[in-house]
Amino acid sequence: MGKRDDSDEAFVIDLCNEVLGETALTQHKFDWLLGDLDTRGRRARLPVDAYWPGHQLVVEYRELQHDRPVPHFDKPDRLTVSGVHRGEQRALYDARRDTEIPAHGLRLVVVRPGDLDADSRGRLRRNAAADLVALRGILARDSDEDRVADAFRTWLLTEGWTPVTPTDRWTDIEAVRRSERLVGEVKGRTSEKGTDADIAYGQLLRRMTSDHPDTRYVLVVPTSSVGAAKRVPSPVRRLLRIDLYEVTDDNHVRQVPA
Repeated sequence: MGKRDDSDEAFVIDLCNEVLGETALTQHKFDWLLGDLDTRGRRARLPVDAYWPGHQLVVEYRELQHDRPVPHFDKPDRLTVSGVHRGEQRALYDARRDTEIPAHGLRLVVVRPGDLDADSRGRLRRNAAADLVALRGILARDSDEDRVADAFRTWLLTEGWTPVTPTDRWTDIEAVRRSERLVGEVKGRTSEKGTDADIAYGQLLRRMTSDHPDTRYVLVVPTSSVGAAKRVPSPVRRLLRIDLYEVTDDNHVRQVPA
């Protein structure tokens, strides 16, 4: 077998890095994602293929052996700690990942060879241009609010911010950069732009639990909602330390002048 760095999995993860603007933590292990008990009564931490902390995203690249029997990988004559052969254990652990990762607040995306430019044996042709297009669609969020949030997180990373788990679970985005802290509310495209903007400002007011001068509050909206968000006058936004950001339809981010 080739080295992992030369594998189709590594190729896919590199393309995902390009799409997301963040370098993945590969073969990352979470304390809460565990295998079955071994003969010593211990449970090993199960790795995930790739984890992007800034996007709170896990990607699993599942080759053909994850979906159909492959004796070379399954080793049907050997039992694992789960009391089944490796192929059955792989299915058990895939199902565990499918359940536990979303349960812990992370987004899970599964990519298979059939989603990309692959041959009949499930080997990728390494068509980077075509696979990039496919991965952009696969990694895209279902809602426009998610799209806006993802674009803003990517921009934060390029600006030296580190997205973190929000202190308040109702907060959409929280990030730190040295002594600075940013707390954000995100809205997507909507037919009720004014109402959604008003709700967002009210939500930000409830998040204002710190008067530290290095804490800033941000409202992030798509281009179509900038006008509604600007109905709160600039002096008021400055007084409340609220910055307004626009995410364009092609996912560029810019700060709206106060």
